[in-house]
Amino acid sequence: MKIIAIANQKGGVGKTTTSMNLAVCLAALGKRVLLIDLDPQANATSGLGIEFPETPEGEDELSYSLYHPLIGDDPAAEKILPTRFENLSIIPSEMDLAGTEIELARTDNHLTRLQEILEPLHQSDTFDYCFLDCPPSLGVLMTAALAASDEVLIPLQCEWFGLEGLAKIVGVIEQIRDSGANPNTGVEGILMTMYDSRTNLAQQVIQEVRTHFSEQVYDTVIPRTIRLGEAPSFGKSITEHAPGGTGALAYEALAKEFVARHEGVGDVTDSE
Repeated sequence: MKIIAIANQKGGVGKTTTSMNLAVCLAALGKRVLLIDLDPQANATSGLGIEFPETPEGEDELSYSLYHPLIGDDPAAEKILPTRFENLSIIPSEMDLAGTEIELARTDNHLTRLQEILEPLHQSDTFDYCFLDCPPSLGVLMTAALAASDEVLIPLQCEWFGLEGLAKIVGVIEQIRDSGANPNTGVEGILMTMYDSRTNLAQQVIQEVRTHFSEQVYDTVIPRTIRLGEAPSFGKSITEHAPGGTGALAYEALAKEFVARHEGVGDVTDSE
């Protein structure tokens, strides 16, 4: 299984939208995908309409996030839930995950703790890809996700402020690598999001990023659309909410480009 952190310390760049919809589209291509929601706000969890099983009467309410595995109580595999999408599973998030920012910071292995609890899954062949939907900050959870990942996918909005954020996240990835916590991680790709074809600025930003990062930038560009923004409020992926729309087509194209990059497949078609 390959672990990919989808990360950017800036909020509102399409990070969770990308985590959800890329996972769904890859699953539709027949790839076995695990999505881990590492953001205590749980937007990926609610955005996919995940409902937790009811706690049996008389028993303590169960936690479905990685909180307990991170503090040393439970195996991560026990937190995996199926979704309504074939080939897609999730480890959801809940508010208790916010507590790990404080509790992990007190431990000596806070940077590598997530790496350690995911290692059994990492070495198994249960899934093809695991996506870590990171919180929009440079806190313990995000740095731990970078240390646990084989590679990092950075969503970047088509605005000038996005370029400043890009330099920072790339710098953090280099620090994680140089620290020895994960010497093999690096930027897998940069995904341009929130593209507005009506503005020259968006095209200028894309050109600037391509100039400096060349082949790391995905050919697929995610447009700014109302449907992409409203789909999570219905607990749906964009391919469910607006199939055939520009947002759905973009994420379907991204999934095929992702597979081509990772598996050397030139023509990827939907699985039967």
